Amino acid sequence: MTGAAGRIGRAVLSLLASRDIAATALVLDDPGDLVAARVVAGSAGDPVVVADALAGVDAVVHLAARPAPTSGTPFEVFAENTRATFTVLECAGAAGVRRAVIASSYGANGLPWARTFSPPAYLPVDEALPSPVEDPYGLSKQADELTAAMMARRHGLTVVAVRYPFVGGVEERLAAHARTLTEDPARGVRELWSYLDVRDAALVALSALGVDDGRAHVVQVAAPSTLVPVPTAELLRRYLPDVPVRRPLPGRAVPVDTSAAQRLFGFAAQYPFEDGSGPAAG
Repeated sequence: MTGAAGRIGRAVLSLLASRDIAATALVLDDPGDLVAARVVAGSAGDPVVVADALAGVDAVVHLAARPAPTSGTPFEVFAENTRATFTVLECAGAAGVRRAVIASSYGANGLPWARTFSPPAYLPVDEALPSPVEDPYGLSKQADELTAAMMARRHGLTVVAVRYPFVGGVEERLAAHARTLTEDPARGVRELWSYLDVRDAALVALSALGVDDGRAHVVQVAAPSTLVPVPTAELLRRYLPDVPVRRPLPGRAVPVDTSAAQRLFGFAAQYPFEDGSGPAAG
């Protein structure tokens, strides 16, 4: 697993350990506290390091990335993200690994970091949504998804690219984000007030590894309800009044279509955020 010292990476390692599944962790620098059978220090973009980390493994979870367009120069964000994904999947395929999960992002649809926000073409958003991406991070995730498709053809490698939304957990990050959006829901429009608990993010990675059909898939995941204690219909009326809504969104239902993940590996979020401010969607 690459990016093993990150928020989702640590949650995946904990989940694997709880199920007695041995993991090799690939990190830039070993923090010394990873719950892994083996730790390899180095870059996910270095084929020599990656080949070493792949020794004896039968599946890959690739999470390493610069996580936002502000996480470096545009050149660093795009080049390092795409190089790492290409390197990890190419080396995995060449080593005979046949199952991989990679972290794509809700940002691949171009909405979160556009300089001038363009409302989505329709709601709920799905994997086919036209993307007006204009930032290096979103573009890198689009490129990663194309790389996954090529690696499936090239190596018969099953790759599930997961478009994660805002991820937080029992730490203060998720609660703080919920307070911010509740105080000013306009700040959540670009991400459609979506989120996922980090424990669900880890379950997604492990569940998606069960897919083994030699194809590439892109799926979106999110908790079923928004982080804002306001009915979704009211949020859309206020902030996205002209966007067509293709199906009912009752209660606080998140306007993100997760049905592809549900069909592919049975995705269903287990850890809704509850702050007492209102009922979550079913």
